[in-house]
Amino acid sequence: MRICILDGAQIYDRGRLHDILASSLELPEWYGRNLDALYDCLTDADQETEVRILHKDALYENLGGYGPALERVLRQAAESNSYFHWRVVDSL
Repeated sequence: MRICILDGAQIYDRGRLHDILASSLELPEWYGRNLDALYDCLTDADQETEVRILHKDALYENLGGYGPALERVLRQAAESNSYFHWRVVDSL
């Protein structure tokens, strides 16, 4: 299973967010480092994949409106692909 931990206390901008996603989830080179491209990659996943969000409040504070937009993309991708899951965690 591929697991990506998004620690909101350590993510201060969109670039860092997409760096972590691309690396942890081994996203393809064509990944465009935006939410549309992320959705495409997550709905194409053919093995168990999970994104865990730690310190959600900090993530939202650091990313502004991009935080809730990210959560919408994760929710929609999980609804579209049974191999993809996401959740908010209190600790690791």
